[in-house]
Amino acid sequence: MKLLNLCRIGKALGYSYDGLKSAVTQETAFQQELMACFVLIPVAFFIDCSLLEKSLLIGSLLLVLLVEIMNTAIETLVNMISPDYNPNAKYAKDLGSAAVLIAIVLSGLIWCSVLYQSYF
Repeated sequence: MKLLNLCRIGKALGYSYDGLKSAVTQETAFQQELMACFVLIPVAFFIDCSLLEKSLLIGSLLLVLLVEIMNTAIETLVNMISPDYNPNAKYAKDLGSAAVLIAIVLSGLIWCSVLYQSYF
């Protein structure tokens, strides 16, 4: 058993690239959140705060992107499995959407806390 299987790692990176490319080109919500990251990540470097706080600012934005990708995966699977209306399908989609909302609220709270501590 090899500890480092470069072929497997290469394939995994290819799948990850395909997933990111799909999210960027096909998912409006992901595109909007990505644009927010393009604006806010550079801003994080200019805020007068510690390295840990900068990491929290940037990490919270990346968390939103991560949860959005997971939500999209859930929605895609639900649409494939249950193309007709199904209350359980709605429930699964609603839970994924709620997870995105929670990630956005968490990110907002982190940003507000760091900005408040740094400037007020």
